[in-house]
Amino acid sequence: MDKIIALYTTTEGRIGRQQFWIGALILVAINIVISLLIFPLIGLGMPNFAALSTTSDPAALTAALEGAIRTSAWASLVLYVIMAYPYYALSIKRRHDKDNAGLDVLIYLGLTFVMLLLQALGLGMTLTDMGGIMVPTPSMLLSIIGIVLGLYGLYLLVVLGFLKGTTGPNQFGPDPLGGA
Repeated sequence: MDKIIALYTTTEGRIGRQQFWIGALILVAINIVISLLIFPLIGLGMPNFAALSTTSDPAALTAALEGAIRTSAWASLVLYVIMAYPYYALSIKRRHDKDNAGLDVLIYLGLTFVMLLLQALGLGMTLTDMGGIMVPTPSMLLSIIGIVLGLYGLYLLVVLGFLKGTTGPNQFGPDPLGGA
């Protein structure tokens, strides 16, 4: 049990790909439980589409959609803050396996936080007319930032999840696979 806790709370040492994937899947499961079970219980789930369908006032629908999107964005930011450190600790140990300090992970986490904060504050959103209802959509800048973050995340997925670590000991500790 101490090894599992240390996986998410310390940044020292190295882990192999198998430990990374198991740790990442546990984080994904926790994320899903919080998003789909806990957030709806405290009113941070999806908007009530049944209630929205009973009104024909476009201004009321627009306001309800904006409110739901803003609430969802704040919930995403809160969830990100909760999950950021365990993800950071897991990823840094994996980068240590490649004899790397993990600055790329820190940059990714910082940029993701900035994007989620912009969304939560409603910055970078524009209103688009869709059949008489003004729907909030990401601006071109926010869309480009999202694409760049997606590509950066793909890079990290390959580096963290698929590339073999340094064989033998390195400056961050012994080889997790016991290689000489």
